[in-house]
Amino acid sequence: MKKLEIGIIGGAGYTAGELIRLLLSHPKTNLNFVFSTSNADNKIYKVHQDLIGSTELEFTSKINPDVDVLFLCLGHGNSTAFLEKNTFSDHTKIIDLSNDFRLVANKNFEGKEFVYGLTELNKDAIKKAKYIANPGCFATAIQLALLPLANAGVLQNDVHINAVTGATGAGTSLSATTHFTWRDNNFSHYKAFTHQHLGEIYQTVNQLQLNFKSDINFMPNRGNFSRGIFATLYTKYKGSLEDAKTLYNEFYKDAAFTVVSDEDIHLKQAVNTNKCILHLHKHEGKLLVTSVIDNLLKGASGQAIHNMNLMFGFEETEGLQLKANYF
Repeated sequence: MKKLEIGIIGGAGYTAGELIRLLLSHPKTNLNFVFSTSNADNKIYKVHQDLIGSTELEFTSKINPDVDVLFLCLGHGNSTAFLEKNTFSDHTKIIDLSNDFRLVANKNFEGKEFVYGLTELNKDAIKKAKYIANPGCFATAIQLALLPLANAGVLQNDVHINAVTGATGAGTSLSATTHFTWRDNNFSHYKAFTHQHLGEIYQTVNQLQLNFKSDINFMPNRGNFSRGIFATLYTKYKGSLEDAKTLYNEFYKDAAFTVVSDEDIHLKQAVNTNKCILHLHKHEGKLLVTSVIDNLLKGASGQAIHNMNLMFGFEETEGLQLKANYF
């Protein structure tokens, strides 16, 4: 079988680096070009230094409009501008990793209809899609913790969420809160109750449970580690712990990467994998759900490749059988 020709737009960031790393090892893909005007003609491994010895490919300022798959790894708001200025072949499928097309209000753009690419929710639609809006990292961890409850119609009260992300979640551009001297041995919250991923989360919950009217209170935090998301959420729940486990295990019984653990979980189990690992705990009428993912993989590039695999009828795990950095 002929390999898929792949193009990446915005190749210098963390998510693009992980996407390149995974695609170089994917048996069904050939990396056709990586577009970056600021790094044109530089070796990719000069920017993504973990790729030294893996590829001699250079960044380019030229675009091949006939690729089979185009991944957009641009900053939020820039995918729209890019697609307004550039035209691709009718057969090119596009997977956007920004938030430009995630909400229903924004899913239609210049004749393109973007499907929300949360694989555990929209698998059938993704298989038929030509354009995918890849979910946000926090949104992925939180939605996967909520989906079984919403699907059963038992989210009847406010949800309280506390989630911590690593420094890579802020991207490669330096700011006051991403310098090592600020981040090291430090901890802080940001965008309390107003994080941009809340729109995706509400949208998905209401897709499964139309009568959900309660608040989702989300407290995002900055951790002093490089990668991963550790999220805990709780809400009132009338059923038993065993009832909840049955809901979750049934909902994710066919999921390629989402698993429910009977044991307490921690971040290292998920980092460097495309897994979401969940754990349930019941306490005095409240259900606590813990969710851990790698923000750059399950929360971005790994999920994008999972979407590609579904779109082309590949095995879901193709190119994504990764071992956690456990030690």
